[in-house]
Amino acid sequence: MDPKVKAFMDDVIAKNPGEKEFHQAVMEVVESIFPFIIENPKYIKEKILERMTEPERVIMFRVPWTDDNGEVQINKGYRVEMNSAIGPYKGGLRFHPSVSISILKFLAFEQVLKNSLTSLPMGGGKGGSDFDPKGKSDKEVMHFCQSFMTELQRHIGPNTDVPAGDIGVGGREIGFLFGQYKRLRNEFTGVLTGKGIQWGGSLIRPEATGFGVIYFTNEMLHLKNDSIKGKTIAISGFGNVAWGAISKATELGAKVVTISGPDGYVYDPDGISGEKIDYLLYLRATNNDIVEPYAKKFGVNFFEGKKPWEQKVDIAIPCATQNEINAEDAKRLIANNVQCVTEAANMPCTSDAVEAFQKHKILFAPGKAANAGGVAVSGLEMSQNSMRYSWTSEEVDAKLHQIMKDIHATCVKYGKEDDYVNYVNGANISGFVKVADAMLAQGLV
Repeated sequence: MDPKVKAFMDDVIAKNPGEKEFHQAVMEVVESIFPFIIENPKYIKEKILERMTEPERVIMFRVPWTDDNGEVQINKGYRVEMNSAIGPYKGGLRFHPSVSISILKFLAFEQVLKNSLTSLPMGGGKGGSDFDPKGKSDKEVMHFCQSFMTELQRHIGPNTDVPAGDIGVGGREIGFLFGQYKRLRNEFTGVLTGKGIQWGGSLIRPEATGFGVIYFTNEMLHLKNDSIKGKTIAISGFGNVAWGAISKATELGAKVVTISGPDGYVYDPDGISGEKIDYLLYLRATNNDIVEPYAKKFGVNFFEGKKPWEQKVDIAIPCATQNEINAEDAKRLIANNVQCVTEAANMPCTSDAVEAFQKHKILFAPGKAANAGGVAVSGLEMSQNSMRYSWTSEEVDAKLHQIMKDIHATCVKYGKEDDYVNYVNGANISGFVKVADAMLAQGLV
């Protein structure tokens, strides 16, 4: 490790002890952009990187609520407002027992660069709670969301901070949160994205992240005079991101052969298409995150407790969670001649896995670039709310496609290395430059 990078990271770790996910996210960015920063000393003099790794504001609060038995429950609520140099804070709310300040800071830091890549005027933030909506009644979820928003509403607004959904926060939760905000503030504004279509939401928002991942993957292949048509794809997860990616990949002529959950993975050699894609929505709505029912319904193999990366495929798209592909998984994929790995989740590949892919010249797309389609359509939802107007699904999809093509082009611009594109460097440098230059222009704030 470069001594200057080590000194910087030692300082970050000392200031943020125990926040391993945040450390990992910062390290990945700093290592890739440090040579660029050295060549541009204006960023060093004004300590831009030090300022970018320190949130502008962290809000932490208690969330008391009453369950169906009349018992008082208490959860923690958070909002990390990381950087507003190019626009209002923008990023999801996550309701999950694993939520911690480290995970939210990692996600907020990534969000700053991801939002910058979209070219839309959005800063970066992230928030949530250790509340688990699974197994809760609608009334319990409503009570929690109303209590959570009663505090959060003091800190957000359409020109200040615009949260969205994330893990554990879907249409139901966004509805309850928005209703409480409207009730308390007496205003109908685009303060949340991921809203229902009937009350300010954007068409194709649920599919947008997955659609964008496939568009970005296709752009990488186009650079090699190839395309996604005819390719075999392994996907992990089976939520909105996986569903969107499977739908668009199938539409473009590829064949997706796996989905996964905490219980293991399904291998469907004929491909997931037609009624099988529709069944994913049913599966998501009616079970506790398990995929074995798919295997039973369609008569295909289920591999209990395993990950799909052992299958021989052309493209791997991790859609589930952070650090799901490790060095051993990467070795298996490389041995099976995988051509392309596209991160659809946030930081789903460990640093060792990324290093292995790059060493073997595998096309590798980091999540901050490849999965930016979700927040891009959230930005388009903000625009539609501001105009009191809605675009058709075809119009939104076309805008999303162009945004992903533009993100790919800027990654190539900053990441080209002889006959290989380092998309990690390209995404990090491109995202950094826009935010850093805005911070320089706005002074020491």
